[in-house]
Amino acid sequence: MTANLVGISGAVLLILLFMKVPVFVSVLGASTAYFILSPTANAQIFAQRVIAGCENIPLLVIPFFVCAGIFMNYSGVTKRVMAFCEVVTGRMAGGLAQVNVLLSTLMGGLSGSNLADAAMQSKMLVPTMVKKGFSLEFSSVVTAASAMITPLIPPGIAMIIYGSIANVSIGKLFIAGIGPGVLLCATMMFLVSIISKKRGYMPIRTTHITAAEFWPALKGSFLPLCLPIIIIGGIRLGIFTPTEAGAVAIVYAFILGLVYREMTVRDVIQCLKETVTTTASIMLIVGAASAFAWILTKERIPQQITEYLVLMISNKYVFLMAVNVFLLIVGMFIEGNAAMIVLVPILAPVAAAFGINEIQFAMVFIFNMAIGCLSPPMGTLMFVTCGITGCKIKNFIQEAVPFYILLVICLLLLTFVPIFSVGVVELFY
Repeated sequence: MTANLVGISGAVLLILLFMKVPVFVSVLGASTAYFILSPTANAQIFAQRVIAGCENIPLLVIPFFVCAGIFMNYSGVTKRVMAFCEVVTGRMAGGLAQVNVLLSTLMGGLSGSNLADAAMQSKMLVPTMVKKGFSLEFSSVVTAASAMITPLIPPGIAMIIYGSIANVSIGKLFIAGIGPGVLLCATMMFLVSIISKKRGYMPIRTTHITAAEFWPALKGSFLPLCLPIIIIGGIRLGIFTPTEAGAVAIVYAFILGLVYREMTVRDVIQCLKETVTTTASIMLIVGAASAFAWILTKERIPQQITEYLVLMISNKYVFLMAVNVFLLIVGMFIEGNAAMIVLVPILAPVAAAFGINEIQFAMVFIFNMAIGCLSPPMGTLMFVTCGITGCKIKNFIQEAVPFYILLVICLLLLTFVPIFSVGVVELFY
């Protein structure tokens, strides 16, 4: 009976997702099906689990960092960081495409949201890239693919959610994200350079950087680029917790708005509105998925899967490979945060049973979910970018093939070469 109920709930979830019902409604529907059909389930518990899932103290950092990132966009920070990126990457093949990748990496430490990053650069950079001779498809793919770096660079929202679910130090996850973020940035810039040389996408300039160009650009972007250092340094030195770091980020972003004199009272009100709507969309998914995760725990699904996998698989590397394949498939159909809340309680104990470092497994999991955001048929980054740029999905997927190959290679490096995922953490701690 128990297995049947869980199976029915899972089937309801998949059916609703394939019908393109909003993620939180799909997860709530699956949970509701269980509570209606189960003779022992209590509807009050259902409501309590949804609310309790949103009351987790570490999740308080989400609205803080969302608000800080939005303030950054309205305070003139983005254009200053972009000017710095143009100076640094100006002589590289595919100059504006390189700016796109580097800007995502640097802004990842400021916004924390891959969709916000993709939307911003689709509006700011893609039209300019097309005017400079880049194809619309290539410009859209670079924008969406580079936005994948955002959840890996601290303070990524995915790290906060993972840490709160798996009871892993969010501070360590922030630091661990530096390795995968830099790896993806470097390899993606290398791939962009190769493609640009073949297609004749020219650099922004051919002359060397002069001090008169470099120092003003660095000066303009210096204060914004200090934010990730302040966050990581403050957490590592014990000055503030990750949650308090979010509040510090808001104050810092607000001060930058005053310093640059580009943020008006109307902008502040708009920032707060966007913060509320973005946070609400995330927390609805968190609350709904929390109820579904409770069902899985109550029915001992994680324990049963752990026992089965440990019995069937004797090698942790085989387990990691199987998990990668599974998560890549899941990421193609289910929104990353929802998949994380449902699957982390199931897979993290199995990884621990195999002796896999909890930070390494977290990075592998988050990276898989990031790839899912770019993958058809339901990749959110793909749809957001194409919706703004007007690129056809079919053309986008064809253009993205080299990037998919690159992402798989980076995933394998993270999975089987631990230094990329835990090396920086071991250095700091």
